[in-house]
Amino acid sequence: MISAGDFRNGITIEFEGNVYQIVEFQHVKPGKGAAFVRTKLKNIINGGVVEKTFRPTEKCPQARIDRKDMQYLYSDGDLFNFMDTETYDQIALNGETVGDALKFVKENEMVKICSYNGSVFAIEPPLFVELQITDTEPGFKGDTATGATKPAIVETGAKVMVPLFVENGEVIKIDTRTGEYLSRV
Repeated sequence: MISAGDFRNGITIEFEGNVYQIVEFQHVKPGKGAAFVRTKLKNIINGGVVEKTFRPTEKCPQARIDRKDMQYLYSDGDLFNFMDTETYDQIALNGETVGDALKFVKENEMVKICSYNGSVFAIEPPLFVELQITDTEPGFKGDTATGATKPAIVETGAKVMVPLFVENGEVIKIDTRTGEYLSRV
């Protein structure tokens, strides 16, 4: 159990039958009346954000989230297959659970599988990936003082905006959180 007075960003709690991660918290002590803790909570299962206030003495059970490194093997229709590299156990997750998480992940890459009480709710790709460009139009010389970009398709099929000087076949580094081009490799 964790009291509301001990809330910190990133802590996961069980509240009203759901599991929430604390995104933001603020201890408020008004001039008149009792102190309280104002929080912004993100539901880790469906991603919804709610705002709640707690008395500092209120207690919530702390939720335990398991993060396990697994290797992404392949997709088979709507199922995505992963393997634990220590025990060689394999699991298959549906497209609804996976969502956009594998947009920049190639087969045989390592990802983190997040689960709560044995049920997987999210997949965390590596923060940065290096992918080869399979299709982009040639850049044209001219007014490039503004940092002009063009669309490019990478080997996983995702679309990324890249600078004009990047060409087909080049390997680029991408930030998976924002989907932005970082550099050439």
